[in-house]
Amino acid sequence: MANQFDVIVLGGGPAGYVCAIRAAQLGLKTAVVEKEKLGGVCVNIGCIPTKALLHSAMVANTIAHDAKALGIETGPVKTDFGVAMKRSRQVSAQNSKGVEFLMKKHKVTVVAGTGRLLPGKKVRVGSEELAATKAVVLATGSRVKGLPQIGLDLNGTTIISSDEALFLEQAPATMAIVGAGAVGCEFADIFNAFGTKVTLVEALPRILPVEDADCSDALTKSFKKRKISVFAGASITRAAVKGAAVELTFDAGGKTNTIEVEKVLMAAGRAVNTEGIGLKEAGVQLTDQGFIKVNPATLETTAAGVYSIGDVAGQPMLAHKGSREGVHAAEAIAGHTPPPIKYDNVPSVTYCHPEVASIGLTEEQCKEHKLEYQVGRFPFSANGRARTAGHTEGFVKIIRDTKYGEILGAHIIGSDASEMIHELVVARENEYTVEEVDLAIHAHPTLSEAIAEAALDSMGRVVHM
Repeated sequence: MANQFDVIVLGGGPAGYVCAIRAAQLGLKTAVVEKEKLGGVCVNIGCIPTKALLHSAMVANTIAHDAKALGIETGPVKTDFGVAMKRSRQVSAQNSKGVEFLMKKHKVTVVAGTGRLLPGKKVRVGSEELAATKAVVLATGSRVKGLPQIGLDLNGTTIISSDEALFLEQAPATMAIVGAGAVGCEFADIFNAFGTKVTLVEALPRILPVEDADCSDALTKSFKKRKISVFAGASITRAAVKGAAVELTFDAGGKTNTIEVEKVLMAAGRAVNTEGIGLKEAGVQLTDQGFIKVNPATLETTAAGVYSIGDVAGQPMLAHKGSREGVHAAEAIAGHTPPPIKYDNVPSVTYCHPEVASIGLTEEQCKEHKLEYQVGRFPFSANGRARTAGHTEGFVKIIRDTKYGEILGAHIIGSDASEMIHELVVARENEYTVEEVDLAIHAHPTLSEAIAEAALDSMGRVVHM
């Protein structure tokens, strides 16, 4: 039957399309239902275009602030957000076409439209009904949300989300960013580099609140040095749209602040896409937090033959976590027994400059759990490779179990932290100790030597500090 498949995946983002590819590799006839462009939020209005803009921001800052010291003379640096934005859109389009190619390569059928789950492993797309012999996989992702209760409802012009920010033709003169998690900090970096006067407002006591406090503090200092106004522990009491501007009033540090900005960018969280896709009728239950309830061993929901992956399946809401779940679900559906996903070993990365990357427990969490631990730290200011590049901000911090040398957590802030963290991800995945990290000879001069030195420092044996 033309409309019958072994597996039907709802959603073509990094969780859904990866699941479809793995299912096809395992010999299952697979379809993906996607209402927009393949690649989902990550490729089209998230990870990829944002990182393209962050690269533009990094180059602009390097030319403006570091070129002369590097022996390169330039004239006045002019930036054009519209040009950078168009380049970011081209990069996104290229990646989305890449996913299209992968679907064709693996003979995955792509069905354009909005899918709704029906009982009995069926899916309705418009007037068409698709049937799955083995499984339906829910990978419908998440979306941005506003805070209408305090007057910050998204309007697409003065109060915007990251979606609209990625299509602006020019950088506004002033912007308030509400929420200083990864998204908020990345956009603060971008717009600051393109000349916007940025005010970053975070309700929790520090920016990047899920990261280790030392990294948050270091990033705060770096942002303030770049004249980004940072208000943590801030409570917004009033927001009013006044023509082409927004007036924000918030309390922070015992003071009431009122600012007027051209745009407010909402970066205070995401809502999962679980409404209107037939969950209740098909017997799929939600958790108390509003995520789709799954069996962690298989990712099957409370409805037999229906699986869920990615943002809708729970925290952390990260593309790479969703992709791993996609592989896991496909293998479980095919009758394999995939190894358990270690959710405590999913790396977190914020791609602003300096970058912040982490794995495992923060020092605060170690204290909360009353663990016996030791901290090793090595600053990039003492690293030869960082000095040659002039990227001496930040450090590597490794937290180890006192008794056995197990790596409880690792935190990096600095240039290329997003690339460096994976050595420690592999180490934790394979239960290496800090002694075993030290035994691996690190090439000189490299930024990664800071990891080896931090491991040594946790044992009281640091060499170059």
